Amino acid sequence: MKFCSECAHPVSLLVPPDDNRPRYVCSQCGTIHYQNPKMVIGSIPVWERDGEIRILLCKRAIEPRYGYWTLPAGFMENNETTSEAALRETFEEAGARVELRSLFTLLNVPHVHQVHLFYLATLLDLDYQAGTESLEVELFSESEIPWDDIAFPTVSKTLKYFFADLARIKSEGGTYGFHTRDLRKPMRQD
Repeated sequence: MKFCSECAHPVSLLVPPDDNRPRYVCSQCGTIHYQNPKMVIGSIPVWERDGEIRILLCKRAIEPRYGYWTLPAGFMENNETTSEAALRETFEEAGARVELRSLFTLLNVPHVHQVHLFYLATLLDLDYQAGTESLEVELFSESEIPWDDIAFPTVSKTLKYFFADLARIKSEGGTYGFHTRDLRKPMRQD
């Protein structure tokens, strides 16, 4: 940040009085510009028929990670809830209509100043299509997922949690859990 969004004067990076970290501060009007993490919100669109579970993934048509597969997700907008963001992003990226279920993962990615949230979701129909940010969208069973071509560690981790929970549910019963994790550099898809 170089200029104050209130008065357009240059800002300086300093620790304001009664604070504990550097902030951009305008020496002209005194405005302190707080910068906070971005929220990335998405869904895990599930299609189940005859006992087979498939997940809808999108092949990215934008950078970063052009050509890699991801769950439909993106940055939350002002004036929307996390569930509204998940529904919007799922429709924008995959043209898919879903019914949201519970929040499934909350993944902190502090080195890029982001928090990623993924909701479980049920696909309402198979009338989906690639949006402007996707090259294609496709349903995958667990064995078909292109694990080496998953765009982000948060997506890989979310999918692994999902299939681990699914295996546990099939063998022991119960429900899907809620998973949280801090993902720090180096970001390997383990």
